[in-house]
Amino acid sequence: MRRDDASEPLRLEIDAHQCELTTEQVEIMHDDLDTLTKMVENFPKAELHVYVERESRTNEFVVKTSLLLPGQTLVTSEHNQVLHAAYEQCVDVLVNQVKEYKDRLGQIPERQKVVEGTRNVLEPSVDPDPAAVDAAVAQGDYAAFRTALQGYEEPLRDRVGRWLQRDAGANDEVGRRFTIADVVEEIFLNAFEGYDHRAKDSRFGDWLEGLIDPAVKELMRSGGDELENISMARTLQGVPATREEK
Repeated sequence: MRRDDASEPLRLEIDAHQCELTTEQVEIMHDDLDTLTKMVENFPKAELHVYVERESRTNEFVVKTSLLLPGQTLVTSEHNQVLHAAYEQCVDVLVNQVKEYKDRLGQIPERQKVVEGTRNVLEPSVDPDPAAVDAAVAQGDYAAFRTALQGYEEPLRDRVGRWLQRDAGANDEVGRRFTIADVVEEIFLNAFEGYDHRAKDSRFGDWLEGLIDPAVKELMRSGGDELENISMARTLQGVPATREEK
């Protein structure tokens, strides 16, 4: 479900699963984007992808959004028994993320650090083969996708560990509800699902790093359900389920 209008600075694409959205609901979702649209109106080809799913067990709507901007994809994930409430929460988070994104664009010294290679960016230990990654996604082969991106696993584990240390609430759950390995696997699962929606001109490591926050939120929210998905993903890779200590 896509709104293609060359006159609109923000293109909206909605992907609904286990539910059907009415024309009125789609129009309301589009109308809620006024503030966000004004914030990105000067960016070329800004796109917002919205994934909506109705969970039959909890009777909740899960809304995930990906906002494609030059060199960056901003992602959010929220849930609520009311679809519009979950969607509004995602849009509110995106508004704040766009503010931070614009602030970073204005930080010339920080951009200079990237140019000079002194900023600590997420780099793979072994460069992946882009053709292998593309083929794995095209074939729906998650195990091959993970194998192709194996070089990002350890750097990503290190980045997740540092991210969790800055969030006391989430860090307290490590070793009890989920592990760092679970967060990493959730990031790769989300990357596999959203691969075709990423900003093609952004650094791949930056895109993966941007998936840390929604991955932790999903594990904090879903708990056992998402851990079951992660366990299945490990089975596909021939990797036994593990529980590690904090």
